Amino acid sequence: MKKLSLLLLVCMGLLKSQKLTRNELSIINQGNPDTALPIYQVNDPQQAKTLLSLSSEIDPNDPHTETLVKRMKLSLLSTDGGVGIAAPQVGVNRKIIWVQRFDKEGKPLEYFINPVILWSSNLKNLGPEGDLSIPDFRDVFYRSKVIQLEYSDLKGNKHREIVEGFTAVIFQHEIDHLFGILISDKKEKEKNDVYNKVDAYIK
Repeated sequence: MKKLSLLLLVCMGLLKSQKLTRNELSIINQGNPDTALPIYQVNDPQQAKTLLSLSSEIDPNDPHTETLVKRMKLSLLSTDGGVGIAAPQVGVNRKIIWVQRFDKEGKPLEYFINPVILWSSNLKNLGPEGDLSIPDFRDVFYRSKVIQLEYSDLKGNKHREIVEGFTAVIFQHEIDHLFGILISDKKEKEKNDVYNKVDAYIK
């Protein structure tokens, strides 16, 4: 039992913040650092492998983290109407996401480092979702109406907040990416789940 506990602790430690690998640095710093990174697609077997992999935490104070954050935003802005993006979608299995905040004035784009959902409501909404990494796929999904988040900024400061509505849906979608969960797979697994049906959210 002690050996199993030790093994679990080691595994958890490996998923914590580690130095960026040579391959990750190569992806982050490829080409012009002031341009968008290519968005990975599931129809490419090698890229799909990255999209389906578990992401680990990233050091907010590493200068390369800031570069990745900036380039991810440019990648999101390069899309036609994308409202969120996760680091695996640009080839880096690290815990960073960008989310458009429909719950704030001006609907700003904001980044979140090592985000964790601490709590989510049992009440769920049903609404449509698509994905920048899955061309021509769109379906409806149940998502919690309200979530509580914890995350860091680039200075390493931790924050907590409660988010609801469509913005909460985006957070849940992007954080799924950090666990290698794609909506195309989620749809299959969801068929066996039972939810309390609530009003559908409106974008």
